[in-house]
Amino acid sequence: MAKLLVLYGTTEGQTRKIVSFAADKLTVAKHQVRLIDAADAPDTLTPEPFDGVIVAASLHIHNYQSAVRHWVSEHAAGLNKRPGAFVSVSLAAAAEDEEERKEALACAESFFEKTGWHPKAVHNAAGALRYTKYDFFKTWIMKRIAKSQGGSTDTGHDTEYTDWTALELFVTDFAAAIDD
Repeated sequence: MAKLLVLYGTTEGQTRKIVSFAADKLTVAKHQVRLIDAADAPDTLTPEPFDGVIVAASLHIHNYQSAVRHWVSEHAAGLNKRPGAFVSVSLAAAAEDEEERKEALACAESFFEKTGWHPKAVHNAAGALRYTKYDFFKTWIMKRIAKSQGGSTDTGHDTEYTDWTALELFVTDFAAAIDD
């Protein structure tokens, strides 16, 4: 079985929930998984000891977390020598508007171009409206965006859009390809 690094960045916690789910599924499948928040990654963490690497980050205003960008840029050469997967988390992945989904894909492509990493697999995971985690201003903005797209505007609770079945299939297929 594969030894996998799952490195992530999160803002309101949905990406952490997504990678924890993925890590659990991979562990059940008998893979060795090291789950690390990029913001807490030790300087000694490199991709070299791993058979494959999954990086996950959430998209906010066309950018991913700076800690993820920094780590991937720093280790692009090592990442490109082994199987890699990227999970881009955004509300755009749940959008019915094709242009929004294309824009999210363009952000991922820009990330790869800027960092020099070229993962073998990419999954766009829908995130969540985390109204209970937002400040007043962000709640107001997100509610307006959600309303324009037919999403939840009930600020009293959070709404998840993540397709857990698709995510499980993606990570298990990625790990199975490493084992082959």
